[in-house]
Amino acid sequence: MASLTIPKTYKLFIGGKFPRTESGRILEIRDPKGGLLANASRASRKDFRNAVVAARKAQPGWAKLSAYLKGQILYRIAEMLDGRASQFIEELGQQGSPDAAGDVSGAIDLLVHYAGWSDKYQALFSTVNPVASSHFNFSVPEATGVVGVVAPSDGSLTGLVSVLAPVLVGGNTAVVLASGQVLSAISFAEVLATSDVPDGAVNLLTGLRGELVPEFAKHMEVNGLLLCSDDPAEKKEAELEAVENLKRVALQKDEVLSPGPYPILDFQEIKTTWHPVGE
Repeated sequence: MASLTIPKTYKLFIGGKFPRTESGRILEIRDPKGGLLANASRASRKDFRNAVVAARKAQPGWAKLSAYLKGQILYRIAEMLDGRASQFIEELGQQGSPDAAGDVSGAIDLLVHYAGWSDKYQALFSTVNPVASSHFNFSVPEATGVVGVVAPSDGSLTGLVSVLAPVLVGGNTAVVLASGQVLSAISFAEVLATSDVPDGAVNLLTGLRGELVPEFAKHMEVNGLLLCSDDPAEKKEAELEAVENLKRVALQKDEVLSPGPYPILDFQEIKTTWHPVGE
């Protein structure tokens, strides 16, 4: 008897769970020849709002975890991804990736890279400030809060990790929009769900940029926006929509983000503390 083939249903990732979109709409995921690979959920504005609620609820707890523990969790994500590398290579190959193995390897390397920065970027960006009074004056970075992340549209796993990891390791929670070919993005959410990431710390949506990017920019409970785009009109609209709540906006090219500590700093607020010097 031939074994039964069970087509996979690709859902959203919100609050640590995998709900279907409330709209019931789908995205058709096709291979380079036009063949149907799968259907994925097409997130609505309500799905996005639900994701923001989950991210807001999770943010204080995630930010309070020690730098060491956040680094360990990112390293655990890398371990889990490495264990499922063959699955991701197959999915990326189906979507037409020119170097699926390199894409997966690059994503794992980025997770380890940012895990290493977890307990170091604070020392790099903190300062002791000279003041003309009997005080100590310290400036230290703190997480911005809830960050909306619009990932590169090429569907690469490295691109997705390159924008998520620096936001997450800095103590922020994220609502991520994966557009384009999204099979590997939802499979990556399954990795997150089994990697000690607190529920709601990362929420991943699949949908249309034109529909959701304005929502990312104007939502009052989103404190920052990382937008990977080469479309001048899309970038201008996002900046204008973000003005009302003074949202921090980081505009990047529609490609893999270069690694390093500065993508972490993009979504850090500098807190300055004064303390009197005793006699």
